[in-house]
Amino acid sequence: MREIALDTETTGLNPSNGDRIVEIGCVELRDHVATENLYHQYVNPERPMPKEALEIHGLSDEFLIKQPVMAEVMDEFLNFIGEATLVIHNAEFDLRFINAELNRLGKPLLNVDRALDTVQLAREKFPGAPASLDALCKRFNIDNSSRKFHGALLDARLLADVYLELVGGLQPNLELCSEVEVDEVKSGKTIQRDQRVHTANDEEIIAHKRLLAKIIDPIWNS
Repeated sequence: MREIALDTETTGLNPSNGDRIVEIGCVELRDHVATENLYHQYVNPERPMPKEALEIHGLSDEFLIKQPVMAEVMDEFLNFIGEATLVIHNAEFDLRFINAELNRLGKPLLNVDRALDTVQLAREKFPGAPASLDALCKRFNIDNSSRKFHGALLDARLLADVYLELVGGLQPNLELCSEVEVDEVKSGKTIQRDQRVHTANDEEIIAHKRLLAKIIDPIWNS
């Protein structure tokens, strides 16, 4: 099972007002385990960076003007994500921006049904509790101390860790032993179970003798 933890940084909140993507970060997950297969790209938004957005992610006009424009990197991004499920924190926001860029380039849009929204997943699992990425990192003791600015790749890495915790840890379906066995290990005590009976019954003894009669000099008769 292949999934992609994905995050973007943008020039603002609304692509309909001309806001653009400036950074994309992706982390590949296979069978709920993060791999070293990553995608990370800064993008020239072809417009000035508003002060409010600069304060969030720290990506300046001077830096971004040296980066490729979206038309130059979109195919590589699409090839990386392939048909994988997209794990996104507040999926509607990121997909709206990605689809706006795809529409601008005349390419097919991404189906919203392929995205798994970790905000929704967190609210279902912890009703009423904060569901921000920082709050979930704190809940699961995930170190996000390096998150001075929002960064797409850093946030995608954190999101991958948060997602795995939300679905039950690195191996959510693995149960090595029962609760009774766990309690025994913790307490140092063992439970004496009834001895199992392995003696053959009369019917099995008769069947065994019939089998021996068909064998030349069976050792079991000695």
